[in-house]
Amino acid sequence: MTRKSTADQPQSKTKPAKPRPDFPLVAHNNGRWCKKINQKTHYFGRWDDPQAALLEYEEQRADLEAGRAPRKDTDATTLRQLVNAFLASKRAASDVGSISPRTFMDYHRLCGLLVDEFGATTAVLDIRPLDFERLYHKLAAAYSVVALAKMVTMTRSLFRYGTENELIDKTVKFGSTFKVPSKDEKRKERARRKQSNGKRMFEAAEVRAMLDGATPALKAMILLGANGGLGNTDCASLPLTAVDLDGGWLDYARVKTGVERRIPLWSETVEALRAVIATRRKPALPEDEDCLFVTKYGQKWVRYSISETMSHGKMKIAAKQDDAVSKETTKLLKTLGLKRPGLSFYSLRHGFETVAGGSKDQVAVDHIMGHIDSSMSEVYREGIDDSRLKAVTDHVHDWLFPPAGEHTPN
Repeated sequence: MTRKSTADQPQSKTKPAKPRPDFPLVAHNNGRWCKKINQKTHYFGRWDDPQAALLEYEEQRADLEAGRAPRKDTDATTLRQLVNAFLASKRAASDVGSISPRTFMDYHRLCGLLVDEFGATTAVLDIRPLDFERLYHKLAAAYSVVALAKMVTMTRSLFRYGTENELIDKTVKFGSTFKVPSKDEKRKERARRKQSNGKRMFEAAEVRAMLDGATPALKAMILLGANGGLGNTDCASLPLTAVDLDGGWLDYARVKTGVERRIPLWSETVEALRAVIATRRKPALPEDEDCLFVTKYGQKWVRYSISETMSHGKMKIAAKQDDAVSKETTKLLKTLGLKRPGLSFYSLRHGFETVAGGSKDQVAVDHIMGHIDSSMSEVYREGIDDSRLKAVTDHVHDWLFPPAGEHTPN
C-alpha cells in the first residue's frame, strides 16, 4: 500500500487505542492502521476509520499471508463465489438423485476446507501451483491416502466447474504435486496400516460377540453387513419393500452407486429383521414411511440435512450428517473391548469381501457387493443364477457360524 498524502492524515497526533481488545491491527505513526505479516509491515485504513481498515485487511489477508500481491481487479471471481455456485449445482444434483446426500456432504466439507486454506475473498486465478502444493502436504499429513485421493479429485472438479461454466476465463494450474496418489502409494499405506492396526475387518468370534451384545436393530444391521456387505447408509435407507422375508431374499440397489444387488438372506438375518419390524416405530417424516430401520425417535439411522439461508442478499448452504449406525457401533465396540483404529461398522463390508472370495466365484461376490463391473463380460451377462449367489453367502455363513465340530480360522 502507498502512503497517503499529508492532507489525508488525521489531525490528531496522538495514536489511538484499539477500538476493541480483539482488533487485529495497531496504529502506526504515519496515521494508518497496520499489521506485520511474514516479517513485513502492511498498512491499511486511516486512524479515524478503523472499520474500513479492518475490512481492507480482511480482504487482503489471505493473499498477504500466502506471499501474494493483493488483487486489484474487483470483477475477478473469488473463491467464495466459485464455491457458492458449485455447491448450488451439487445441491440441485442431490435433489434429483444424481448424487447422494453423502456425496454432497463430502463436497461441502471440501469447499469449507479450501475456503479456510486460501481465503474466501481470494481471486480464483490468484491461487497458484505452490499454493496447491502447500495444501497437498497439509492434507497428506492429516488424512489417509484414500481420503487424500478423494479430496484431490473433488478439488480439481470444483475448479474445472469454474472453467466449464465461464466463472473463470483460464484453466487453473495445479502444479506437479497436486495429483491423486498412485496405486503404489495406496498399497504402501495399506501395508503400513495393517502392520500398525491389524486387518480392517472383524474376525468371526468378534462378529459373534457383537451380535450377542447389540440391540435388536443394531444386531439386524450387523447381520446385513456380515451377510451381504451392506454399509451404514445402505442399512439406514433399506426399504421394507426390498425385503422378501418369506423367500429369504434382499433385492436392493446400493445407495451410493445405484448398482443392483440380489442377496440371499441367512435364517439368522431373517429372524433379526422380523424382530425389528415387529417393534418398529412409526417414522416421524412421511418420506421415511418405507424405511425398515427407524430410531426410537422415529428418524432414519443415518440422516443428512441441507439448509439454505439468505445473508446480505446471498444464499448460504449448510449441510450436516448424523450417523447413528456409526455411533452405536462405536459404543458397542468400546464396551466389548474391540475398538481399534480402522474398525467401524463399515469393516463388516471389508470382511464380507475378504471371506466371500474363498467361494471362488468373484462374479457372484461382486454382484452381492454391488461392485461396478466395467468388463466386456458384464455387457453380455444377462444375469447370475441364484444358486451361485447362495453358494457365496453359504460360504460366509459357515465362516461366521461354523457347523458343530468345525473351527473357524482367524
